Amino acid sequence: MKWTDDRGGNVDDRRGSGGGSGGMIVGGGLGTLIIAAIVFFLGGDPSGILNSGGMQSSGNSGEQRELTADEKQVGEMVDMMAKWNILTWDQIFKENGMTYSAPQVVLFENTTSSACGTAQSAMGPFYCPADQKVYMDMSFFGELQQKFGAKVTEFTVAYVLAHEVGHHVQTLLGTTQKVDALRRSGRYSEEQMNRVSVATELQADFYAGVWAKRTNDSKHILEPGDIESAIDAAEAVGDDNIQKRAQGYVNQESFTHGSSAQRKEWFMKGYNTGDIRQGDTFNQLLK
Repeated sequence: MKWTDDRGGNVDDRRGSGGGSGGMIVGGGLGTLIIAAIVFFLGGDPSGILNSGGMQSSGNSGEQRELTADEKQVGEMVDMMAKWNILTWDQIFKENGMTYSAPQVVLFENTTSSACGTAQSAMGPFYCPADQKVYMDMSFFGELQQKFGAKVTEFTVAYVLAHEVGHHVQTLLGTTQKVDALRRSGRYSEEQMNRVSVATELQADFYAGVWAKRTNDSKHILEPGDIESAIDAAEAVGDDNIQKRAQGYVNQESFTHGSSAQRKEWFMKGYNTGDIRQGDTFNQLLK
């Protein structure tokens, strides 16, 4: 992935600040790594996951420290990627007669506070619609590579960030609110809401593909292997792959994020079309 001079991506870097206090987070018997994968591409409001109890966060000492040179470079990279998202989505919204407002990107380590509850590194990146912020602990990418077999590159990070920003786009367009209303209505079974969740997540994958296409058209950031690394990450956290690793078999009715093949399909549809109007996963998947 080629770097540019773009900065100013609305990043709040909380690393080295001592983090937040510990809190109650999910356990459910799955183990930290599986939880991380499940929450990795969490759509909608994650407060139910964050505050449901079951796994006690260890917290930290609250001591501040100086970031290393490598950590500072990671911060520069995320700032650049966040700015790319602002520039690209601002243009797409303008083309469609709308105004874009960017989310804040929060970098943290161990734990930090969010409007959706206590964020913990083991949970993976997520978007909180209550404060319209993306939360990322970069240590997750090591787990993604070591435990789930994904080849992590700089563009893997770009793809993950773009997916979470995709959830922000859904909030700006009202999709998140409609899905939440369906969930709160109580009129739909768990299986039906799982299908809605899959459509929501695959649309965020589609938006990430649109972002990659449009950003590369304007910034020429892609190098050989970048798109493949994004697909590799998406496939690694497909529901079928996670379930095989966790329980040895696949139960499609319990999918909440989409299969590895679906995640690849919708990311590539976004990348190949570059057209936000082609991403109606709900009509495609909920017929």
